[in-house]
Amino acid sequence: MKISKRNNARRAGGFTLVELLLGSSILLIVVIGTLSLFERSNKISVDQTRFSEVQHDVRSAMYFVSRDARMAGVGLEAYLTGYGVEGQDAWGPSPESSDCLKMMGNFDYPLKLNIREYNAGSVHGSENVFLYDYELENTPYQCPEFFENKVLLIISTRCPGCYAFRFAATNSVQGCGEGTAHIVFNHGRSDINPPGGLIDIEAGCTEECWDDAFITFGQVKFYWLDSTGDPDDYPDLNLTTGQDGYLGIPNVLYLSTNSETGVSQHMPLAMNIENLQFEYNGDFDADGNLDGFRVWDNVNWTILATDDAATRQTKRELLAKLSQIRIQILGRTPEPYLTVSKTAVTDVQLYRRPALSNSPAATGPTPDDWRRRFLLESTATIRNNALVIYNTGQH
Repeated sequence: MKISKRNNARRAGGFTLVELLLGSSILLIVVIGTLSLFERSNKISVDQTRFSEVQHDVRSAMYFVSRDARMAGVGLEAYLTGYGVEGQDAWGPSPESSDCLKMMGNFDYPLKLNIREYNAGSVHGSENVFLYDYELENTPYQCPEFFENKVLLIISTRCPGCYAFRFAATNSVQGCGEGTAHIVFNHGRSDINPPGGLIDIEAGCTEECWDDAFITFGQVKFYWLDSTGDPDDYPDLNLTTGQDGYLGIPNVLYLSTNSETGVSQHMPLAMNIENLQFEYNGDFDADGNLDGFRVWDNVNWTILATDDAATRQTKRELLAKLSQIRIQILGRTPEPYLTVSKTAVTDVQLYRRPALSNSPAATGPTPDDWRRRFLLESTATIRNNALVIYNTGQH
């Protein structure tokens, strides 16, 4: 009885100090382990989310670039085939020397209006374009609303290589429903210089070149990578942060094109893009076989405004043999990975910029930046070059 009462008294008195310390230590170890596991899991989740975003950005960019590359030159006449694509190797100030790609064609609406007579007017003044009878009535579009406030491309049929962008303002399309119609054009409106330069009357194409020419919805699309976020690094585009779509943020892939009013717009397609490379394949030696991919030859391929007619024709015929464009887009996480030890491993280049095409890999004493990368490569066949897409129906 005495022993039983003593045990009951001890139990009623609670835990001893040793028991409390031991229990608290065990609980603390469990809590620390749980928090450590939570922190590790959270870091993994953040890293995977960032990497998924990079994959999404790269895939989205590849979709748009490859789609338009396949459509390069669509709607152009066969003798303008060489003006459908213009690249540049190592365009931009960044160490990786990203490339750029410019394409021209009718990417949107089929249209072909034949010009009967072209009156140029004064220099930099308006131009009156008289169409053949019922040209506007034979199109499927509402006249005049559909044609106004748009940039149109005039392509000469008499003078190979002569084409020009013109802007049709409000009330510039006249004579709808009357059988005969004409369009009053403002002078050239293409803020983004098209492949081969803007070839018009001032560049040597006489007024007679535009008689019997035709009008279509021409568009220029320019893909480039802003690797610095500094608009002064791209003086040809006249960029201003916060205007016309330009963000002023590094590692953004842009599609620059002319809006319906002819003013350039810069559409950010994807962020977290570190490198953009293009290579080109074609039967350049005319032996019946593709010669293999190579980078754009800035000297011998780019058609310049200063080239004479013979040089321009030689380059155009060479570019007309392009048949494939290889596209390489490299994405990079915006922040270093949280789940790596930050200790460089010999011969393992997992967290550094790799070499792409003729773009060098990261070098220096600390090439590793602990950011994960995602590379996507695709080859687009220029299958729609000089494809006729015009409306030829009659009432």
